[in-house]
Amino acid sequence: MKIINTKVLENRLELLESYIPYFEQTNNAVSKASVAWHLDHSLKVINAVVKSMENSDPTLYQNNFKFLGKVLLRLGFFPRGKVKVPKHVKPPEVILKSAIIDQLEEARQNIKRIQNLDERAYFKHPVFGNTNKFKVARFLDTHTNHHLKIVKSILK
Repeated sequence: MKIINTKVLENRLELLESYIPYFEQTNNAVSKASVAWHLDHSLKVINAVVKSMENSDPTLYQNNFKFLGKVLLRLGFFPRGKVKVPKHVKPPEVILKSAIIDQLEEARQNIKRIQNLDERAYFKHPVFGNTNKFKVARFLDTHTNHHLKIVKSILK
């Protein structure tokens, strides 16, 4: 059984947590969204992806992962402002600090469950295609880091 290294995701969560005290900060020159928005969205994505994978039917998995996804994950980079946020991972108008903290704890538990997923468990990414267990840690790391870089820029 191939081991999925989730330590990098755990480290990303610690970094996300370190920005909670600044959740109200904004910088319109960098992003229309606040620090809270980026934290909330990142956590919603982690939690939604793991739940989607848990609910997927591994027998239906088809490897249709797009070339663009392979390149971006290999580079560990997502360009800014190129993708519209799906409704189910879009933060609410008012983001509570307590909601971020709750989602953070949920994400910590969800990350631990990735290793136990079927190797053909997957989620459907709207741009990249089906993302399986072996690509998910890299996807979540790249996505979370993308938003952490925006948060850092907001706080500069």
